[in-house]
Amino acid sequence: MGKPHPLELRERVVAFVDEGHSNREAARHFRVSPRFVNDMIKLRRQTGSLKPLPQGNTGRGKLRAHEGWLRALIADKGDLPLDQIRLELEEAVGVSVHRSSIGGWLHRLGFSHKKNSARHRDATPRR
Repeated sequence: MGKPHPLELRERVVAFVDEGHSNREAARHFRVSPRFVNDMIKLRRQTGSLKPLPQGNTGRGKLRAHEGWLRALIADKGDLPLDQIRLELEEAVGVSVHRSSIGGWLHRLGFSHKKNSARHRDATPRR
């Protein structure tokens, strides 16, 4: 995600619209998209402020509440495929998530699926 527009620009755009100009005129004048102008007007109406809203994942998720159970499963059964972890999670806890969600969760915890390249090397070196 990109950075939010500066608060000063947001205030100037909204003030321009408050002076009686249309949203499209404000967009052309400040060289921003009409959608940005509409969003700023809507944001001020809903929150009373032009401060940017938080971006990105705030840490919520289905797996967050079951982290202990998932850690115990990995410690107990070790190297399980993502689909098997997904099935066991659904059967034991009743939570249904996509396998990529489990993969991302495992990656954030430091578990890697990367193969050990030293183990898979050829016996004879390439020339």
